[in-house]
Amino acid sequence: MERPVFSRAFLHPKYWPLWLGLGLLWLIVQLPYRALLGLGSALGAVMRVFARERREIVARNLELCFPEKSAAEREQLLRDNFASTGIAFFEMAMSWWWPQSRLAKLAHIEGLQHLQQAQAEGQGVILMALHFTTLEIGAALLGQVHTIDGMYREHDNPLFDYIQRRGRERHNMDATAIEREDVRAMLKVLRAGRAIWYAPDQDYGRKQSVFVPLFGIQAATVTATTKFARLGRARVLPFTQQRLPDGGGYRLVIHPPLEGFPADSEEADCLLINQWVETAIKECPQQYLWAHRRFKTRPEGEARLYPKRKRK
Repeated sequence: MERPVFSRAFLHPKYWPLWLGLGLLWLIVQLPYRALLGLGSALGAVMRVFARERREIVARNLELCFPEKSAAEREQLLRDNFASTGIAFFEMAMSWWWPQSRLAKLAHIEGLQHLQQAQAEGQGVILMALHFTTLEIGAALLGQVHTIDGMYREHDNPLFDYIQRRGRERHNMDATAIEREDVRAMLKVLRAGRAIWYAPDQDYGRKQSVFVPLFGIQAATVTATTKFARLGRARVLPFTQQRLPDGGGYRLVIHPPLEGFPADSEEADCLLINQWVETAIKECPQQYLWAHRRFKTRPEGEARLYPKRKRK
C-alpha cells in the first residue's frame, strides 16, 4: 500500500472534534510513563463499570478458560484485565507520538537472532503473534529494530485511519501495510524474504476454520497460517510481548521456529497453534484481549456459549 497522505479534507469542521480529542491525548502522553500507567488503570476501572457488555464477555471467557480458578480469583483477573486494557489506550498513543529514543528505552527484546537468521537466509517469516493488550506498543518497539510488515484493515474514519497508519509506519519507513484480505500481496512479501506480523488467535467464523481444542473447548481456528507458510515458503516464529511490573517496560520475545510446521494436516497445525496460544496466554492472562468472543462459532448442534448480543 502507498504511504498515508494528508488531505485538506481533514480540516473540515466535521473532523474538529476528533482533532480536539487527538490533541488532548497527545498532551496527556507527554506525562511520565508511570503516570500514564496509573491513568490507564483508572480508565480501565471506569470501563469495567460502564462497558457492561464487554465486561460480560470477559467474565464468560475467564469462566470458560479457567474453571479451576475460584470466582474471587476470576474477578481479580477481570479487574486486572480491564486495567491492562485502559493502559493499552495510552500505549497506543505512546507508540504513535513518543520520540523514538524515549520509546526504545522501554524495550527488552529477546530472540532477535531468529529473525536476523531468517533474513540472512532469505527466508520469509510469519511473526505469529497474539491479541494481547500490548500488541500496538509491542509491534512498535520491535519495528524499531527490524522491518516488519503488518496486516491492516482500513478504519471507517479517514482521518483516524491516516493518524493510525502514520503512527504505525513511522518506526520503520521500509515497512508496508497489507490489506487483510490481500493474500497475494502477503505471499509476495513472504517470498521476498520479509517478516509479517500475523495473529491467528481470533474467531473468524466457520468458512476457513477447523475446530480444535483451546482451553479444552472446541474453537474455530483459522487455517490461514498453514496456507501462508506453505505457499509463502515461510518460517513461523511465535512472538509475545508482556508489560513488565513496576514500570519496567516491555519484554518482547521472538521464539524459535515452530518445529514440524506445516505438518501433514491443517488440523494438526491448528492444534499446535492453539497449544502454543494457550501456553502463552497462561503466562500473562491479565494482559490478553479477553473481550473477544473467541468461542462464538460452534460445531453443528452445539449450543451458543455467549448470550445474544443486544441490538442497539
